[in-house]
Amino acid sequence: MAEDFEEQQEQGFDLNYLLDVAKRRYVAFIAPFFLCWLLVWIASWVIPPQYQSSTLILVEQPTMPKDYVTPNISDDLQERLQSISQQILSRTRLLHIIDQYGLYNGKHADRSPDDKVEAMRKNIKIELVRDNRDQITAFNVSYLADSPTIAQEVTGELTNLFISENLEVRQQQSEDTTKFLESQLQTARQTLTSQEQQIRDFQAGHSGELPTQVASNLQILAGMQSQLQNEEDALNAARQQHVYLQTLADQYRSMQGSVKSADGTPVGVAAVDEQLQHLRAQLADLRSHYTEQHPDVKKLEDQIARMEKVRESALAGSQSGKSSPTDPAKAAALAPVESQLRSNDVEIVNRERSVAQLKAKVDEYQGRLNAEPIREQQLADLTRGYEQSKANYNDLLKKRNESEMATRMELLQQGERFRVVDPPSFPVRPEFPNRLKFCAIGLALGLAVGVAAAWGREMSDPRMHNAKEIGKLIPAPILTEIPVIVTPKEAVSLKRQVVLRWATSTAVLVAILAGSAISYLRG
Repeated sequence: MAEDFEEQQEQGFDLNYLLDVAKRRYVAFIAPFFLCWLLVWIASWVIPPQYQSSTLILVEQPTMPKDYVTPNISDDLQERLQSISQQILSRTRLLHIIDQYGLYNGKHADRSPDDKVEAMRKNIKIELVRDNRDQITAFNVSYLADSPTIAQEVTGELTNLFISENLEVRQQQSEDTTKFLESQLQTARQTLTSQEQQIRDFQAGHSGELPTQVASNLQILAGMQSQLQNEEDALNAARQQHVYLQTLADQYRSMQGSVKSADGTPVGVAAVDEQLQHLRAQLADLRSHYTEQHPDVKKLEDQIARMEKVRESALAGSQSGKSSPTDPAKAAALAPVESQLRSNDVEIVNRERSVAQLKAKVDEYQGRLNAEPIREQQLADLTRGYEQSKANYNDLLKKRNESEMATRMELLQQGERFRVVDPPSFPVRPEFPNRLKFCAIGLALGLAVGVAAAWGREMSDPRMHNAKEIGKLIPAPILTEIPVIVTPKEAVSLKRQVVLRWATSTAVLVAILAGSAISYLRG
């Protein structure tokens, strides 16, 4: 018979054959079909219902535009949500909620706290809502419980925890960022102060050798070199004057009052005239370089005036006829010369000292100019590190100020925050079991079991029900067949069977429809 079935499968089933099988195996199909559905439907009412309450939390962007206040916390909302979820789903938080609402008591009272926490974590669901740009715009929080009231209350508690925890986390992260930037700014300020002090010490220790003083050093050096040249010229002039005065004094000392020159002028007066001529030449030279108010001009004018008085005294002495070497007129003529010699000696000493001082200063400023390239390199090294530290300090200062503003914004709750769009729902229907789905599952399972049972009964039946089956057993062709002869009693029985089948089918259909309606309306 199995071989006949395989052959029949290879040839395909015709509709008449299937209808014959359905008529013959009606009971074998309808009984398991209805029983399976009934068992699944009853199970949907026996299993304790689980109610799920959910709420939608919207992620609101900061009220202040980012162009004005830049947030100082991470922009990765998904990472922050994971962190917040881990904190909310921690053992301590969940145990507090379990004790507060008396969750998992009754038949679950014998569970350990860890088992209760693990069961609650499985009943909590967090789903992210994304937009077209894959950005998180909201998220759903739901909780599954035996009671719809408990599910709503626990969902509300979880929602409050998410909102408060987000505010706390954002404020804490913002404050931590500001504190970190403040500590870095303090370190940068100390470094900058230390480098500023190093530069000040360097500038104080090498005053006059700095690159910024090159121009002034050159100007001062040029002025000193000019002064040195003038002093050296003045020293040479003073030395020449000393030689001249010394010669004049020697002439006065050896001068005889009665001795006259070729033109009849006394020798002493002639020497004074020669000196006056020399002094007037010097005065003319000084006037060509300096004004009348210059000290050297005035000094030379005074000297010429004194020499003129000496000349007048010498002339007066020669006219009186006195020729003694101790003549007061001669002494008066010699005294200014000796006084000038003494003044000239002092002037020479002062000039030599001034020249020595100027040469020392010229050497000093020349040494400063020679050391300037070295100091420039050393100062550049110090300044380079200082500029880098200053730029780092200014950058940290700007970031710290922006971070403080962002922190104040977070404390005023004007940053990114969570807002409840839909409050926790009150579940009317249980989330599990879904009784209408259970009806569909029962129908599918009953149909599969019924078909399997009917087909198994058909395959295990050794009887033959049509000419094709007989033709497969007898090699000779079938010439004719005897029709079924139905007696009136059998006809009545067949009619009863048909009515019973329709009645049974109707009853099963009505029962399934009624059960499905009840599951839909009350499930």
